[in-house]
Amino acid sequence: MIKIQLLASLLGVFALLSCNTPAKAPEGVKTTETPMSTELLETYWKVVEINGQPVTNPATNQKEAHIILKKEGNRLQGSGGCNNLMGSYELMEGNRIKFSGVASTMMACPDMSIESALGKAIEMADNYAINGKFMMLHKAKMAPLVKFEAK
Repeated sequence: MIKIQLLASLLGVFALLSCNTPAKAPEGVKTTETPMSTELLETYWKVVEINGQPVTNPATNQKEAHIILKKEGNRLQGSGGCNNLMGSYELMEGNRIKFSGVASTMMACPDMSIESALGKAIEMADNYAINGKFMMLHKAKMAPLVKFEAK
């Protein structure tokens, strides 16, 4: 009788513990389900706001505006919606970041406003903040220049 109660208790504890164990993503797959799990590097950061203004879905002939900060070579790559962005970045203490050599391809597009504003904001940025699945680029303590969402 005592053995059955002990076994039942152990099974109950095991059942409770196994329910609270989070599932792990396959190796190499980044997830953004946990607010603090989003990493700055190697993440696809979709542009959702520039200078406080929401960025809408791209026109049918344009790409989604985004950046990716590549670990290898500290390279910036992305798109302003029409043209590809490229450049480099340097990370420093205190969530400081410095972009340099930022350039883009030079295709003519019907609406270059998002692309132009994104390029200027990236060049001005000197620090970043990550809050859950969002990343913001700032200049000093000003309001965010650009707000991104991890995808």
